[in-house]
Amino acid sequence: MKKSELTKAFLDLNELVARLRGPGGCPWDARQTEDTVKTYLLEEAYEAVDAVDRGVAEDLCHELGDLLFQILFLATIASEKGHFDLLRVIKEITGKMMRRHPHVFGDAKVANAEEVADNWEKIKKQEKNLPASSSKLMEGVPANLPALLRAHRLMERGARLKRDDPDRWATVQEAVGELSKSLASKDHEQTKANIGNLLLSLVGLSRQEGLNAEHVLREANERYLEGFRNESESTNEYEV
Repeated sequence: MKKSELTKAFLDLNELVARLRGPGGCPWDARQTEDTVKTYLLEEAYEAVDAVDRGVAEDLCHELGDLLFQILFLATIASEKGHFDLLRVIKEITGKMMRRHPHVFGDAKVANAEEVADNWEKIKKQEKNLPASSSKLMEGVPANLPALLRAHRLMERGARLKRDDPDRWATVQEAVGELSKSLASKDHEQTKANIGNLLLSLVGLSRQEGLNAEHVLREANERYLEGFRNESESTNEYEV
């Protein structure tokens, strides 16, 4: 891939978005706002994740293109409002990644990936002028993340604030016991709370085992769906 070709292709796509939004462009695109585009951004991100899970390179290529289009679309809207432009977006993320990787772009030394992650959090706190033990980092986890993924990120950051449970399996067993009690007493509200606590403790166990609960459940969903597919095939459900 030549640098000149990449530059031209990227600029061509950015100009295409501007034309769609501009005079004589597309009426539908012209009336879109940040609020309407955010839905498409989220959908395209999930479709890209699905393509990764399926392992189909052509599908991933297509979905990454769709996702890039939404990013450029949002940057164009921001530029129209005078908030920022695409150049600033690119410069800021480039600078951020260089600051967050001092072992690559600086003189820092790291022994493993864990030290890289620790340095990342330390640098983030310095950038935001937060004390080393600040809980404000927890508030930076987006509320709109899928619940399991958000729980994973919250616990990940909580562990960096030294608030981690060394025995997650025991926590899961305790949560199961509490749920059993509330089910037996038919206490609906407490059962709801206990189910939430159990889910949270399972997220913690997944993280302790080096897993991400969001990914674990996605795979379980596929196994569940596959069971129905196999059952349908065995009963010739799709035959006409």
